[in-house]
Amino acid sequence: MQIILLDSVETFLESLNEKEIAKVIRTIELLEEFGSDLGMPHSKHMSGGLLELRIRGTREIRIFYCFHNKQAVLLHACVKKTQKTLDKELNRARDAKDHLQ
Repeated sequence: MQIILLDSVETFLESLNEKEIAKVIRTIELLEEFGSDLGMPHSKHMSGGLLELRIRGTREIRIFYCFHNKQAVLLHACVKKTQKTLDKELNRARDAKDHLQ
C-alpha cells in the first residue's frame, strides 16, 4: 500500500531523535505491508474514519491517518502527553482529512 505524508507530518518527524524516527519508520512499514489489516498494538480505529498509528517508547507518538483512493494518508502527528487523546489533535487530523481531494 502506498503511504502519503502531509507536510505537517514530515515536519513533525524531523523534530524526533534517531531512535524515535527508527520506530516511526518501522511502524509506517507495517502499515505499508498490512494496510487496513494492521491492528493493535500498532493501529487503532478512531472516530470519523480516522485511525491512529501508535508508536511506543520514551514518548508516546501518535500519527493520525485515513485511507483515501487506496492509499494511506498520514494526516497529523503529535506526542501524546496524557492518557486521553486530545480533542484538538483529532480536530486537526479531521480538518486535514476534510481537505483531501
